[in-house]
Amino acid sequence: MVAESPDKPMIQLRRLYRNFGATQAVHDISFEVAAGQVFGYIGPNGAGKTTSMRILATLDIPSYGDALVDGFSVINDPDRVRQRLGFMPDSFGTYPDMNCIEYLDFFARSYGILGRNRTKALRHTLSYTGLDKIAEKPIRGLSKGMRQRLCLGRAMIHDPAVLILDEPANGLDPRARIELRHMIRGLAADGKTLLVSSHILTELGEMCDAIGIIERGQLIVSGSVAEIKAKLRPHIDVLVQLLGGGERLEGWLENVAEVSHIQASDRTVRFQLGAPDPIRQVQLLKAIVDAEFQVLEFSTESRSLEDVFLQITTGAVQ
Repeated sequence: MVAESPDKPMIQLRRLYRNFGATQAVHDISFEVAAGQVFGYIGPNGAGKTTSMRILATLDIPSYGDALVDGFSVINDPDRVRQRLGFMPDSFGTYPDMNCIEYLDFFARSYGILGRNRTKALRHTLSYTGLDKIAEKPIRGLSKGMRQRLCLGRAMIHDPAVLILDEPANGLDPRARIELRHMIRGLAADGKTLLVSSHILTELGEMCDAIGIIERGQLIVSGSVAEIKAKLRPHIDVLVQLLGGGERLEGWLENVAEVSHIQASDRTVRFQLGAPDPIRQVQLLKAIVDAEFQVLEFSTESRSLEDVFLQITTGAVQ
């Protein structure tokens, strides 16, 4: 498959609404995901993530607005959308008496993949998901991690340009989550566009190019993790470890314009630096060393995605 232009939006939500009676599950959501990006979709239970993902997968229709995959509308061109999209739901049906290769072959045939192309697609999918060595194992004997790999294989069997993954790491052990993360980044490196929802925020922070946080059906914020952190907290926390003289450094830092909230002991000084530019950090460290403070460590304490999520959301449900 030829990689799409990195500037081309492969996923577009345009003022999307979905109402269920008086409940607005999705309320005026708009965002784009460019080709080759991994976009993390974050929100508490009942926020509207799955509803909007189902609309993208043509399994539901919006009350208002539209969603596009590779430029095709889920309302006007659902067949073209399905050709270009693979959907991995948070729970999926299996046929326990089938084995892995029979299951994937069934879906390959459903997509109209014929002859040698189907054999090639099966071989590639089994190899990529690591199921090739257990291809003939009955599905009922698979572990949770292997079942998730099988579901990913089902979503990618027809080589779609866009993949929608709803809670793919749910219930996986740490090794299985790491391996899944590598597979997702590998798919993005091949030019595929991925929209991934998860409650495991550390996973999303490590593998996503951008994120969107949704609550009560509304998109609260979107952008890269670094951009969102900078917007919410335009300063960084700095830790300086010394051989001694922390109180003296505290007095010295009080004369530095960008420094505030200083906390010091004899060997440790913490403060906030209002200039998050790395060059300014280097300049400040050099100035501290030039002032003959004996520095053992100068480090910034980054804010986790969990911290961002807790600051932005309120925990309200619909």
